[in-house]
Amino acid sequence: MTTDNQAGEPSRRIVPITPLVSPAPENAHGSSDACSGAESFALMVLGDAMLPEFEEGEVIVIEPEGLATDGSFVLAHVNDEWIFRQLRAAGDGWALHALAPGHPVIPIESLAAVRGVIIQKSRPGRRRATKRYVP
Repeated sequence: MTTDNQAGEPSRRIVPITPLVSPAPENAHGSSDACSGAESFALMVLGDAMLPEFEEGEVIVIEPEGLATDGSFVLAHVNDEWIFRQLRAAGDGWALHALAPGHPVIPIESLAAVRGVIIQKSRPGRRRATKRYVP
């Protein structure tokens, strides 16, 4: 799907993301016993691949059903490994890019590898050091 940009810039592809895990099955009373797979969750950034935007130790919030666009920061599952990168259009496909130099670009066959969109980051212990990535 594409969206038109009123500023005359090229359109960006917007793609819904599949949940990281399926919602928990309902019990005999019609309610689930566990959290839904569509709930946001947080992870801590490890490594330097996403510097300078994301520093090691920062906490990122992931929305499993967020909309991924060209340039979104995403959590993906590639080659049996979880990876945090920037999603970019690559011809007719997609690729995962690190922000720091020296890290390989990872082409992905489909967006099924993308499991969530980063919607916020914060520095533990610093309320003012929060940044949101959705409008």
